[in-house]
Amino acid sequence: MSSKSHRAESSRADEEMKASFTAFVADPAFPCLGAKAALNSGSQILRVYRELGAKECATELARDLEAFIFSDVRRTNTFGTFVAMFREPRALAEKQFEELLWLALQQLHQIDVVRYSWNAKVSSDAANARFAFSFASEPLYVVGLHDGSSRRARSFPWPTLVFNPHEQFERLRHDGNWTKMQQTIRRRDIALQGSTNPMLSDFGEQSEARQYSGRAVDADWNPPFKVSGGASAQSGGCPFAH
Repeated sequence: MSSKSHRAESSRADEEMKASFTAFVADPAFPCLGAKAALNSGSQILRVYRELGAKECATELARDLEAFIFSDVRRTNTFGTFVAMFREPRALAEKQFEELLWLALQQLHQIDVVRYSWNAKVSSDAANARFAFSFASEPLYVVGLHDGSSRRARSFPWPTLVFNPHEQFERLRHDGNWTKMQQTIRRRDIALQGSTNPMLSDFGEQSEARQYSGRAVDADWNPPFKVSGGASAQSGGCPFAH
């Protein structure tokens, strides 16, 4: 196969992955109303990368995530979401995906810390109840999906990281719409799964890091994530119930 044909085939496969994710979110049973709103408003940005955890893919992801954070799409929409999909690895167990998720976030942080400081409104201590992942000085709530997830709302054929700006959750709280939306999402999750995600917690109760991978973790669990010098731990933030 020529390099041109290979690129064309890869492009078709990537478009199929994007179409699958769009259909996944658009499914009437899918519980997250925020993701549906981002899809319907055209503010769901989809990008495909080769391998979750690969250094070269982290460089590409860092570039695209920074562009999203400063984009008009994110600034002018109530719901804006950046979706990073990876062609491989597939058939991951929950712990394997969790390890790769945190490896990818660590790689992003190592790239980010050269230019940006940790957002002052959130903690950089992943065990802190006010932790949120910070990139380009923007607090982000991360949702991981993969084909081995025990949560149906997180079960998707390719490993995927969804980055949601905290700002949109703060806006919902300010407008008085947060609690109603949160309750609706949880009811929909019960309808889909038969139960709510045991990792869910409200703002300030537990670190939102416990929710990122979708795996049910022990009470003493801590993610393998370390903040480099120059990015100080601060307080603040608001985890998204999903």
